[in-house]
Amino acid sequence: MKEVTVLSPATVANVVCGFDILGFALNDPIDELTVSLSDTPGVTIINKDDYHLPTKAEDNVSGAALLAMLDELKEITGFELVSNKNIKPGSGIGSSAASAAGAVIAANHLLGNRFSREDLVRFAMFGEKVASGVKHADNIAPAIYGGVTLIRSIFPLDIVSLDAPELHVTVVHPQIEVRTSDARQILKQRVLLKDAIKQWGNIAGLVAGLLKHDYDLIGRSLEDVIIEPVRSILIPGFDEVKLKCREAGALGGGISGSGPSIFMLSRNGESAVQVESVMKEVYNKIGLAYHTHVTTINMEGVKLKASY
Repeated sequence: MKEVTVLSPATVANVVCGFDILGFALNDPIDELTVSLSDTPGVTIINKDDYHLPTKAEDNVSGAALLAMLDELKEITGFELVSNKNIKPGSGIGSSAASAAGAVIAANHLLGNRFSREDLVRFAMFGEKVASGVKHADNIAPAIYGGVTLIRSIFPLDIVSLDAPELHVTVVHPQIEVRTSDARQILKQRVLLKDAIKQWGNIAGLVAGLLKHDYDLIGRSLEDVIIEPVRSILIPGFDEVKLKCREAGALGGGISGSGPSIFMLSRNGESAVQVESVMKEVYNKIGLAYHTHVTTINMEGVKLKASY
């Protein structure tokens, strides 16, 4: 193969109570990335969108991930990456992870799939460090593994794929930007023991609810007493959206990643569409522009589109 094109999904990280350890992939929106081998040393980046992302490899999330891979490929000189993004940077639905994960999976196809999925997560986390200043895998892992993933440990990597019932996802992206690095800086550095205990119970309940396909337990466990109370102040209309979406039949939800996107989980497509209507009503009333997505969990993660 001389060239590989992949489709790389948006993702929802944290999943309310699972800060940095839970995430799932979405079927919409999707980025498209093409990687080819190059005789030019390093990583050459060509952006086909209007987001004006860096083309210097060290400053680009895809470039940083591919450079990490190149460090372990002494016989390969370089890669060329053509990126066409549909996931808006700063949206909170894993734009940087889609770029980094898509790039390393495409490159791995070129190389005959010599690296494991854990290796690919490890490379892609270099991209997340460029984006947020911290290596984290709660977007990267579901983008690469598909479905819902639990990151039990970063060092060493220990990623667990979780079975889950059919879930419909509604996302609203208010047209403001919340930088992941900024959203991390405002977090409390100390947590009360009573809050930690409640959070642990919710995380365990959510994982159990997913594995047991228990929708009611999932809904009861979608509560965050540590991160959301701080980050939600950055998102206009958050409290109203969350309350009214639950009243409209959503199981629950919250901030997607560091925001500003808000996601809600529903049992079926009809409920997910009703939740979308509620989100639109709230932001139309506020007068803030927004985009919405009604979709489902992507069980494949990054997938091959074409190879030549």
